[in-house]
Formats: sequence, structure tokens, C-alpha cells
Amino acid sequence: MTKIHLDTDLGSDTDDLCALAMVLGWPHAELVGITTSTDRGGLRAGFVEYALALAGRTGVPVVAGAEGSIGGLFWPIEIPDYWPEPIEPRPSPAGDAIELLEESASEGAVVVSVGPYTNLAMLESARPGLLSSAGVVVMGGHHTTSRPGLPDWGIRDDFNVQQDPVAAAIVFERCDPIDVPLAVSLEVALRASHLEALRASGPLGRLVADQGEMHARDQGRVELSRAHPGLPDDLLNFQYDPLACAAALGWDGVSVETLRCAYEREPDGLLRMTLADDGTPLRTATGVDAASFEAMWLDAVCTASATAAP
Repeated sequence: MTKIHLDTDLGSDTDDLCALAMVLGWPHAELVGITTSTDRGGLRAGFVEYALALAGRTGVPVVAGAEGSIGGLFWPIEIPDYWPEPIEPRPSPAGDAIELLEESASEGAVVVSVGPYTNLAMLESARPGLLSSAGVVVMGGHHTTSRPGLPDWGIRDDFNVQQDPVAAAIVFERCDPIDVPLAVSLEVALRASHLEALRASGPLGRLVADQGEMHARDQGRVELSRAHPGLPDDLLNFQYDPLACAAALGWDGVSVETLRCAYEREPDGLLRMTLADDGTPLRTATGVDAASFEAMWLDAVCTASATAAP
């Protein structure tokens, strides 16, 4: 059994919900805690608890974490209205998220961060070395190159890193994470061909399907697919965060290599990541069996949705 602690900004890009649903249905996985980041007033924590309730998993501890970032936000916080009913915010006292993270890491849970890394950096400052000993996987990074036919996204597309570049530098340089960067994440997709199975699986699957369609509409995924021949014609979204969770769960379809990466703050505050012979070692996901991943993701989400308590 692999213990997982999920640190998430669920409620912005819909792949956070895709990741949560996958972990809930993944075989031999135990979700021991969830913290939220850039969560003003605990709205994201409310979203998380709503999704857990759909899956019949209300016993998972959920704590709202950092409301902002250490290094200042690069993008304004935007939360689209993709929910079928009003969601009650679930704010938490300051410091509670760090306490839950510490508890999870101390119990041997792998911490996977699929939003800005603010909570992780704060824990590293309070308990140096705890995260590196427990295990950390983060989604973000622009130091590797996409394969031909995919978007060539770079420093200004690297949301999780640039929303808190100070926290990102701390985590990359001190916490020995496995990094799942943009380039490899673009190889796995939520697709329109998944929608029928998701909607048939139960309420959580239907929410994933509905949000995926709304996100694709708002982000112009049809036009993006037409511009990049390596993308599927029925692309709805990229599975950035589910892939990071699969790496944290030890799935062997992700190839991980140790690369050397250098970090430099740009004049506008962004954190630039470049491969360099004298850089810091960074375990980096460099390849994925995309077809196998998409099948396993779909099966896990449908399992989580179908096994919800009546």
C-alpha cells in the first residue's frame, strides 16, 4: 500500500480533479491527507470535500493551506464556475495545513504537489529534511523539450513554478523531488473518447467529464489540436497532475532520469530552469507510456466513481 498526501490547487485547471479522482480509485493506494494552496478563504478545500463526498470518501482529512505565495503571484487567482451547485468554503486556521503535511510525511506518505509549492516550502523551512526523507513528487518545470508535434511551452507557461518561484527554488534545491515537467505531461490527455465511460461510472465521473468539456471549450483545445499534429483530435485537457500522481504511486510507465538543472531568477521574478553540467541533480520524468497511462487513469477514475457509497 502506497500512502499519498495530495497538495493541490483544485478548482483552477480541471486536471487537479482528474488527479484526485485517479488516486481515489488507484489499486493499493491510500490517500492520507489533502492540503490546498493559493486558497483564499478555503474555497478550494470546499471543492475537494465536495468531490470526496461524491466518491463516498469523506473520511480523508482536508485542510486549506496557503492563501497566497512566498514569492508573489505571477498570475491572478482565477477559479472558473465549473460546479453544478454552490460550494461552501472550508477555511482552516493558519498553520494547520503545515501540521497535516508534517503528519503525513512523518507517517511515510509520499507528498505529491500539483499546485504552487508554497506549503511544501513552508514545511521545509520548519522541518528541514523531512520531505526529502519521505519522498516528494512535483508537477512543473520547463527544463526539458517537448517531442515534435507537441506545443513547445516554456518559462511563462510553467504555472506551478512561477506562481511561487521562491517556494519552487526551495523545493527543487533542498527537497530532492521527482519532477514531472511540462514536456512529458503534454503526452497524456483527457479525451472526448473518455466521456462516455466517465459519465456511466457515477457522480464523480460525471463531474470529471462535465468539467473537462467546459475547460476544453474555454481553453480552445480544438484549435490547439489543429495547430499541433502530435495532439489527439479529441483533446480536452492535458493530464499534468494525474501523471505526477502516477509517478508518486510508483507506476512503472513513467521513465525517470537524473538531470542537472540550474536555477536563476529573471528580472521579472520568474525562476528560469536550464540544463547545465554544473547544475543541481534533479530526478526528472522524461518519458511516458501514454496509451497505458490513459487506460489506467480511466479505469481508476471509473472505479472510484462506481464504488461510492450509496
